[in-house]
Amino acid sequence: MRSVLGIVVQLLLPFVAGQLARPWIGGVIARKPLALKSVDYGSILLIVYSAFSQGVVNGLWQQIDAAQLVRLTLFDAALLATVMTILTFASRRLGFSRADEITIVFCGSKKSLANGVPIATLLFAGHVGLVILPVMVFQQIQLMVCASLARRYAARRTVPDPRPSLPVAASSVEAA
Repeated sequence: MRSVLGIVVQLLLPFVAGQLARPWIGGVIARKPLALKSVDYGSILLIVYSAFSQGVVNGLWQQIDAAQLVRLTLFDAALLATVMTILTFASRRLGFSRADEITIVFCGSKKSLANGVPIATLLFAGHVGLVILPVMVFQQIQLMVCASLARRYAARRTVPDPRPSLPVAASSVEAA
């Protein structure tokens, strides 16, 4: 029960508090987006640091050797490449615009360590070090690959997109 409370406090409570406070602080946040970005990144950093620290305290690096870490990294890289390739191919095949393709590729390949750690802590009764290592490695690879990919997409932005947005999106906007 204690772990469920931890997840509620770590994930749900800040979300609900932010939504409830939005009418009062929304204008300030809109004028100072850097402040929100700092708090957002800082909270994610604290969650990841907490999970990593817990793994170190539990002897994570004594449980895995360099060869296993290399194999894990290669597997995670292959998994990310496979997912991103499938998402890119599918979004183009289905006729999505370039903007939609970018959203599909970035969001479809994302695995959140900030959400995964509290859930893993609940499922594995606080012994998450070795369990979350694949997610920790995956997220680092994903961040580096997506940063590089974002630069490539930005460089191609000057070229007009030959694929218009799907009519379904336009009709759903009109219906709203």
